[in-house]
Amino acid sequence: MSAALLPLFVAVPLMMAALLVIVGDRRVIHTVGLLGTMIAAVGAAVALVIEFRSGGAIAHGISSWPFGIAIPFVADMFTALMLVVTGLLTIVCSWFAIASGRAANVYFAPLVLVLTAGVNGALLTADLFNLFVFIEVMLLPSYGLFVLAARHKGTLQQVAGARLYVTLNLLTSTVFLIGVGFIYGTAGTVNLAELAGLATTDPTVAISGAVCLFALAIKASVVPVHGWLAAAYPATSPAITALFSGLHTKVAIYGIYRIYAVVFDGDSRWLWIGVTLFCLTMVIGVLGAVGEKTTRSILAFHMISQIGYILLGVALFTFAGLTAGIFYLLHHMIVKASLFLSTGAVEVRYGTGEIGKLSGIAKREPVIAVAFFIAALSLAGLPPFSGFVAKFTLILASVEAGQIAAVVVMLLVSLVTLLSMLKIWNGVFWGDSKASNSDDDAPAVPAAPSPSGGVATKQAPVSSATAVAERPRIGMALAGPAVFTAAITLGLGLGAELLLGLSAVAAEGLLDTTAYVQAVMGS
Repeated sequence: MSAALLPLFVAVPLMMAALLVIVGDRRVIHTVGLLGTMIAAVGAAVALVIEFRSGGAIAHGISSWPFGIAIPFVADMFTALMLVVTGLLTIVCSWFAIASGRAANVYFAPLVLVLTAGVNGALLTADLFNLFVFIEVMLLPSYGLFVLAARHKGTLQQVAGARLYVTLNLLTSTVFLIGVGFIYGTAGTVNLAELAGLATTDPTVAISGAVCLFALAIKASVVPVHGWLAAAYPATSPAITALFSGLHTKVAIYGIYRIYAVVFDGDSRWLWIGVTLFCLTMVIGVLGAVGEKTTRSILAFHMISQIGYILLGVALFTFAGLTAGIFYLLHHMIVKASLFLSTGAVEVRYGTGEIGKLSGIAKREPVIAVAFFIAALSLAGLPPFSGFVAKFTLILASVEAGQIAAVVVMLLVSLVTLLSMLKIWNGVFWGDSKASNSDDDAPAVPAAPSPSGGVATKQAPVSSATAVAERPRIGMALAGPAVFTAAITLGLGLGAELLLGLSAVAAEGLLDTTAYVQAVMGS
């Protein structure tokens, strides 16, 4: 692929978003425009993966301005893999939103496309200030998607969650911008190629870079700045929770990997800080799930815990550690989305995700139960799923690096993770069929579109005699996204050699950033 085409990963979704706003409330056009754009983006990202299978990088300066003035877009194997998985998850979550009736609002598709443009730009840019800009491009449509998730008017939890999400991200973006300003003030540039290795020789650049890493750690939900995610993510709709789980925190993790590899050149003096914080993130995240009573709250805390595993790879900063961390990152994006989508399908159809208000769903919904079971075992790290390969390779990398304490933490956290997954399984899917007797737990049934382009919803009445067997089943349109992603994690487990090989190429690019830096310099 020509480097000059890289800006299209941002430009095309933005132009399609504008076009969909212009055409108005034409649902078929919105669906085709959204899914068609995302499928094309994934296809282009796959082409990049094929191009980088032997390493290397390509870069392009926007409008062919000279180096130092042009906005640099650069891609290597790590970038390409992230583009593939983020694009694929956007398609799957959009599919779920369409099937659940949440995509009927006239602004849903344009907002998702603008979000995609921000994600792609953040993954491709080699300029710290433009990383800030693209993160903001990600966040603005996210606020709108949070609002669209409410039914008529938000509940207290939805309002509180949205307020926390907006406030936290505004604060974090401010901290990140301050860090970028410090870097420019100390180094005279925010271009990653010109900053390569400077933090190892200039303490002021190292401190400035640490401010940026701290801001990204907040966005990634690293302990002790993790609580916002568990409170905010369950407050929106299942489709948006799944979408955000695969995009927002993962872009922050990508930024941490990239900045530490390029600016800090993997400086070993500070790695112990990362090992300590990320092990604490594993433990505190999984313990936070113990007392939760809803499926999405449990899964949100587990998301925090798994972020500790992912970031441990960069804290080891060895070839094996980076390979395992990148593999874990890609695996987790898929598995966590699958779990949110399977439990989300139950929540959409049966009106509640609270443990104990439903049981015996597996007897009536075997397809969605199997999808959840596969993803749950993968998250816990059992063979033959991708989670086993991810954790096993990370454990081997930790042993090789002499981090035995981290190995013990990973094993213990995996055990508690499995117990938490069994808690959801026993509380929702296993046992005798039972539905809540409360009218407040009735599922939202999509009705005709409102004049404003939204979807009016009505509560399906539920009498005390209503049983699970009397409710409509989860159709394949709604179950399909969870089944599809569960099948991917099984495929990645059985055919792990392919993704491990690609992750190894990406890890080599982080250990030796010469190709990345030279590509940007020549752009």
